[in-house]
Amino acid sequence: MTTAKLIRLGFLIPPGNPNSEPEIMHMQHPDVSLHFTRMVARGVTGSLDGQEARNQSQIDHLPDCIELLSLVKPSVIALTHTATSYTLGKEKEEALIERMEQEFQIRLITAFGSVVKALHQIGAQKIAFGTPYNENSTLQCKKLLEAYGFEVVQYGRLNDVQNIYDETSKRALSLAHQVNHPQAQAIFLSGVGMPTIDILTQAENETNKPVISSIAATMWQALNISGIKSGVNHFGSLLERKYDH
Repeated sequence: MTTAKLIRLGFLIPPGNPNSEPEIMHMQHPDVSLHFTRMVARGVTGSLDGQEARNQSQIDHLPDCIELLSLVKPSVIALTHTATSYTLGKEKEEALIERMEQEFQIRLITAFGSVVKALHQIGAQKIAFGTPYNENSTLQCKKLLEAYGFEVVQYGRLNDVQNIYDETSKRALSLAHQVNHPQAQAIFLSGVGMPTIDILTQAENETNKPVISSIAATMWQALNISGIKSGVNHFGSLLERKYDH
């Protein structure tokens, strides 16, 4: 009996994030294997203070981290951290991805880039979004969405966040309702460190519109790039979708 070879997916995870790996494993497709490398950042992980410096550290050390993860020969590597894209901005992120793909000959995606692809896939132009970040990072998210041509009709952030990694999916659900707007064609929940996947279907049912989180979009994009033809159920409507590249 011959066993089909699993497609390998690689994920770069912030060093103190305890939530993304369990959520990624929970969304695992039977045709893939999952492989992780921690990125380099120091300080109080998950804290709103010092987040920009930690983002920059992860960017600076990205080649070394990709080099390590590339040794397992994944079909795609995902930079699983949304706020890194806010630090980079559109042009710098596009240039970084091109440079890393040329150097390592592996497809590289980002969490935010995956969200952009997902929003285009579902035809959403008017977006509401929420974050667990401080005001500055939240405004960076708004600016980047607008740079990609989206119209932000509502946005907000969780109050009283002590540490992003201590947040709960219940709070993520409340955030979806907090930012929901009649004109929004989709709701985006930013931040892979905030648990989201077990409330996405509930949030969609209660808001009657697509709800996309950073981590769900990242898995969706990784599966699509790898040529997986079937979806993953129970984690919102996005992961049930496929598209042609």
